[in-house]
Amino acid sequence: MTENNEIRQEMIVVLDFGDPFDQLIVRRIRELGVNSKLLHPRTASTDEIKKLNPKGIILSGGPRHVHSDNAISLNKEIFNLRIPILGICYGMQLIAAQFDGKVERREKRTYGQDTIQIKDGGPELFKGIPEKLDVWMSFGDSLKGIPAGFVIDAESEKVPVAAISNTASKFYGIQFHPEAEQSEYGTEILKNFVFGLCHCNEQS
Repeated sequence: MTENNEIRQEMIVVLDFGDPFDQLIVRRIRELGVNSKLLHPRTASTDEIKKLNPKGIILSGGPRHVHSDNAISLNKEIFNLRIPILGICYGMQLIAAQFDGKVERREKRTYGQDTIQIKDGGPELFKGIPEKLDVWMSFGDSLKGIPAGFVIDAESEKVPVAAISNTASKFYGIQFHPEAEQSEYGTEILKNFVFGLCHCNEQS
């Protein structure tokens, strides 16, 4: 088996919460030389995810509110798989809600470009990333209180909690879309997750 075949067989699972960027996340991961598969959280069981033997899981964004009647919930057992999990926008809010963080609905949905500042260098997810960068945001909920064991990794003037992490548990959340072309260093952030945190084999 060649090295490239081994790389292609490594897997990052993306759970689809209805964001238009879902397929783009999968494409970005595959462009890095790592396989990726999109699954719907309402139909994908933990056993199905285990069979794919993923190196990491990404929770996508989505148009819903975490506490609304039509919210798409998350199978809590995935947090016991002991692999890195990255929540993007709605995905970050789900992580926060799962661990008793305070998630509130915004009066007006945030949509567009914003400049975030990474605090104290941030975790490995932000390794090699400048302290300030422009990113693309789209969300209707915001974090008013982070869960115990998590820290705030980035902020902006409009969004006090733009990224969180619990590095001991390998859980990460970002309130922006790294897969979007409008986000600076988005590819580098995804690389840090896939190769630095999930330990996939990087192509030479």
